[in-house]
Amino acid sequence: MHAPALSSPTWAAITTEPDGLGESPFWHPQEQRLYWVDIPGRRIARVAMQGLQAQGPVAYWPLTQEPGCIAPAQGGGLVMALRDGIYWAREWGGPLQLLAAAPYDTAQLRFNDGKCDAQGRFWAGSLYEPKDQPLGALYMLDGQGLHAMMGGVVTANGLAWSPDGGTAYWADTAAHQVRAFDFDAPTGQLTNSRLFYQAAPKPAGWVGGSEAPKTPPYGGRPDGAAVDSEGCYWSAQYEGGRLLRLSPTGEVLAEVATPALCPTMPCLGGPDLKTLFITTSRQGRSQAELAQYPGAGCVWAMRVEVAGVQVNVYRT
Repeated sequence: MHAPALSSPTWAAITTEPDGLGESPFWHPQEQRLYWVDIPGRRIARVAMQGLQAQGPVAYWPLTQEPGCIAPAQGGGLVMALRDGIYWAREWGGPLQLLAAAPYDTAQLRFNDGKCDAQGRFWAGSLYEPKDQPLGALYMLDGQGLHAMMGGVVTANGLAWSPDGGTAYWADTAAHQVRAFDFDAPTGQLTNSRLFYQAAPKPAGWVGGSEAPKTPPYGGRPDGAAVDSEGCYWSAQYEGGRLLRLSPTGEVLAEVATPALCPTMPCLGGPDLKTLFITTSRQGRSQAELAQYPGAGCVWAMRVEVAGVQVNVYRT
């Protein structure tokens, strides 16, 4: 079966001030706001939305450490995975309460992609910054503390669950791979690991941007992800300039071109959950690439036909 043609939809820019590396977007249904983080910028951002238009300026919350991921907390506030631990803030800009210290060497690792499951537990993966060994892992925070659930990756990414909660997805960006697992909701255990999607490796000598030498094409590697109400997995393909919509069996149903070569994570929001938002990156990108993709680092949105599912909240 042939893969679908790459579509080029009309994207709307939500922000004009770019992030270094935007990540972890989620839609807050009670506030009608989009939240996300800028990892190297050490800040959390939020903005009220109406349709594809931001309502007023983006609000930024500066931090002293890199935020890898965030999630809304029951009753208000945020839970966030910073480099040295997982914290809870009861209100925007408020004091941080340490929930769990990072269980790794913070000089070489930091928390990266994560979110809450339907049971209200917070999950966060880690990234090994030298990127030469698979020392990243996936952790789960519940009422009994922080638990290591899976390991053996360089860059933990792409965490998501099927709408029925029976399947979990987890990516290792460096391996160009997404895996699926059977998920036991009461315990959070991940079993029956299987390959869900394998991207082709980066060709030797590949460089992004229109001024790059002619090298074989590169479709990117799996970064952050979201699941829609039909159980399809939307995967940002970093350096591939595209999103993939994968069926529950891993078939590529759609390829969507993005306004930045490095999309980092999608989420579905808006009142009907049919607005697809993406964060993007400009950190470390060449001047030639940024000239071709001037909106790199900004947040973008487009409309889709299939709704998402509401964000899961952290419950203490």
